[in-house]
Amino acid sequence: MNDNVSCCLPQDAPFKAYDDVIRHLDGLGVFHMDMGLGRMERALSALGLDRPSRPTVQVVGTNGKGSTSSFLQAIAMAHSLKAGLYTSPHFVVPEERIRVGHAMLPPARWPALASRAVQAEAGLTYFELLTVMAAEAFALADCDLIIYEAGLGGRYDATSALPAHMTCFVPIDLDHVEVLGRTIAAIAEDKADAMQNGRSLAVSAPQPEEARLALEKRAVELGLPLCSCPSPASCEGTEAGRALWASLPDELRELAVLPEGAKLGLHGPHQRMNAQTALLAWVLLCHRFGWKTDRESILRGLEQAFIPGRLQYAPASEGRPALWLDGAHNQHGMAALVSALGDGQAVPEALRPGAVVFSCLRDKAPEKLAAMLREAVGNAPVFVPEIKDNPRAAAKEELCALLGEQARPAESLNAAIDSAAEAAAGAPVLICGSLYLLGDVFARFPELLEAAD
Repeated sequence: MNDNVSCCLPQDAPFKAYDDVIRHLDGLGVFHMDMGLGRMERALSALGLDRPSRPTVQVVGTNGKGSTSSFLQAIAMAHSLKAGLYTSPHFVVPEERIRVGHAMLPPARWPALASRAVQAEAGLTYFELLTVMAAEAFALADCDLIIYEAGLGGRYDATSALPAHMTCFVPIDLDHVEVLGRTIAAIAEDKADAMQNGRSLAVSAPQPEEARLALEKRAVELGLPLCSCPSPASCEGTEAGRALWASLPDELRELAVLPEGAKLGLHGPHQRMNAQTALLAWVLLCHRFGWKTDRESILRGLEQAFIPGRLQYAPASEGRPALWLDGAHNQHGMAALVSALGDGQAVPEALRPGAVVFSCLRDKAPEKLAAMLREAVGNAPVFVPEIKDNPRAAAKEELCALLGEQARPAESLNAAIDSAAEAAAGAPVLICGSLYLLGDVFARFPELLEAAD
């Protein structure tokens, strides 16, 4: 990676050190939003990042964005491509959001990248600043493929201002209803508007009917082919999408269908659709850019995919019980967790959790999450800390009331883990309900942020 941008800071650079950047980000506030793409467009134009360069994919939707992005990056890396990946949120440090291959963006590079971004556009929000920094970092790294996970929505998400060749839609469901709308149709219309800024192709996982119609309507308006995940015989989507599928060579159509016995690096039955969505995106990228691909490399990439906090299993080690870690931060995510816990292959009987640590945000329908969690874990004891330093955190006493007699409030996450480990008596402890809760877990056990050797 070219480090010239980080070794010669000009005298007027706003940030001289990594800590300066972090203080600036903290001052902006991670939850602050200011709708509109004007700031992003001005910053990208000033930095020469508003024109298509390397093949770029934007991943949009409600659940599965991070997993699908990770599968796609892993497939590309298995074909010896240099793949940049931008994800959110981070668990412990913001470097987690910007990776080239498996490597996080080094702190030494942050002052120059952040300085150039804020000098180009002073009003960037937290997410916008990191997005601009990622775009320049990937350009300097000369990535072969760039993958951006969208944040909130699509119409005004900062990643929608970036030039991209493909928008990849994962399942759309109710989330952020105060911002995006209170129906799946309204949310899908917002996310469908990510198809902008020169995108020439769209891919989608299977969607609820209202979401499917919204995506297809927008794709037809823009004249973009939209392909939905294929079966061995056919591919759904718009008329242009079906025509594109039909134009693929037979060998590519065969490679685009996930084999029944494919081993996946991410656990849970729901991950098969995320892997299938990434695989369809990969095959269409190969067709678009003339890349060579083969079954062996695809399967190796799918098996090597890793992202922390998505039904992640960590065996016991000194000072830590065996853990299952899953964000399950909304109803769709909790439903996937319930399904996985009932799947003997995803969670073998010998690894069933014996106790649970749960907390969530109050705007994520905690009464529904609690009911689904009870279904998943039966009578297992549940220890409930309160997510710290988060104005949206649900009160632990309210969550315990929703969970019933099996729930106990905990003074802290550490106390909850210790109590759950004792109650589990050697069985794994499940920690779920919020990505912010998992962030506190990873702060205590940072080694769990990286794939095991």
